[in-house]
Amino acid sequence: MVKDLTTGNPLKLILFFSLPMVIGNLFQQFYNMADSIVVGQFLGVNALAAVGSTGSISFMVLGFATGTCSGLCIPVAQAFGAGDHQKMRKYVTNAVYIALAITVLITLGTMLFTRQILELMRTPEDIFEDAYAYIIVVFAGTGTQMLYNLLSGILRALGDSKTPLYFLIVASVLNVGLDILFIVPFGMGTAGAAYATVIAQAVSGLLCLVFIWKRFPILRMKKEDWQPKIVLIRRLLYMGVPMGLQFSLTAVGSIILQTAVNGLGSSIVAAVTAAGKVSLVVTQPMETLGLTMATYCGQNLGAGKIGRIRRGIHTSTLLGMCYSVFGCLLVSLLGGELSRLFISGENVSGILEQVRHFLLINGLFYPFLNIIFIYRNSLQGLGSGVPAMTAGIFELVGRSLVAFCLVGTFGFNAVCFANPAAWIAADLLLLPVYFIVIRRLRNSYPVLPEEAEA
Repeated sequence: MVKDLTTGNPLKLILFFSLPMVIGNLFQQFYNMADSIVVGQFLGVNALAAVGSTGSISFMVLGFATGTCSGLCIPVAQAFGAGDHQKMRKYVTNAVYIALAITVLITLGTMLFTRQILELMRTPEDIFEDAYAYIIVVFAGTGTQMLYNLLSGILRALGDSKTPLYFLIVASVLNVGLDILFIVPFGMGTAGAAYATVIAQAVSGLLCLVFIWKRFPILRMKKEDWQPKIVLIRRLLYMGVPMGLQFSLTAVGSIILQTAVNGLGSSIVAAVTAAGKVSLVVTQPMETLGLTMATYCGQNLGAGKIGRIRRGIHTSTLLGMCYSVFGCLLVSLLGGELSRLFISGENVSGILEQVRHFLLINGLFYPFLNIIFIYRNSLQGLGSGVPAMTAGIFELVGRSLVAFCLVGTFGFNAVCFANPAAWIAADLLLLPVYFIVIRRLRNSYPVLPEEAEA
């Protein structure tokens, strides 16, 4: 079931490896969106705003968990590309120890301080309790998200991008069914949507665990593989923590922006929530290309094929740029209609118009977002986690400047330009750093004959 990305046509490999991931990520977004769809349709706009108001804090906390898991899997991909299966297994076991520690810390911290954070974010009073009821359950289930993201990341590091897709499909269907069950007949409110998500994530993670045990003999651990190794833990932390912090830093900017949005009222919160959900779905192919490049670069770095890395990055950038144009057209023409999945009831025409305006502005800047996805993940795969984290700081600064300096004066119009400002700021760092890293690697590795031909 493993897939070697160090040989063969890069374009074909990237496309076939990323396609199952695109579908899988869409399903993941779908079962995340299912909460908002069912909540918006059955509980109303205020309940939708409550769930949406927790998006940035959820991204800050769970984004750190997700990003760290992705970073932990990069040394696994590098060891696999180098053909060192023994070292690869040791990386996996030590990554498990790190993931367990992070799960405990995150769960305890969020149980203690979530209410205070929502208060600091100026969450509107009419949606506060629904927001808290939803997000506290999600945070209690942090371990289920860590389980799935770590195991699916390991599968992708070994070149298997299809299996996580199958398990996400199962989780997506289960989540939708549980959403309706918990919210409609059981009357559990927004907390019911959160319980549905946690249970679905747990199922997908357990399916990954069983599959790895049965189908991946190279991951059958021996007793000595489970011994903690400080040198490996240090390497894993060097790759994982910056990637997790990059997600969290990006989310801090989103929290600051969300705080400013909350001050504009519940209807604006609902509009931004619906627009954000639509945008997340539309941009999934670009994000998936980035995740593909982390594995691709990791394996090829392990094999010492720097020229092949450059060719793959250029190919994926072109693919992403073509899609970003399509994505812009899609949200511009259909964004308002798609947002109706989340918004129901009378007198919502004003909210829908705000959704369309938000999506149009953001869509015009999708090429800049594509650059972030491709080059940030590629740098991670090449072992340069700190610059990728620093790009998160640039995004934080971009969003924060808009929130602090412009939203108070220009209101919703300024909110629409917050994401583009963050994307451009991050690109100003990522592109120069990429060329510096590639130049350094070209001087460190000899050019292989097959690379010279490529």
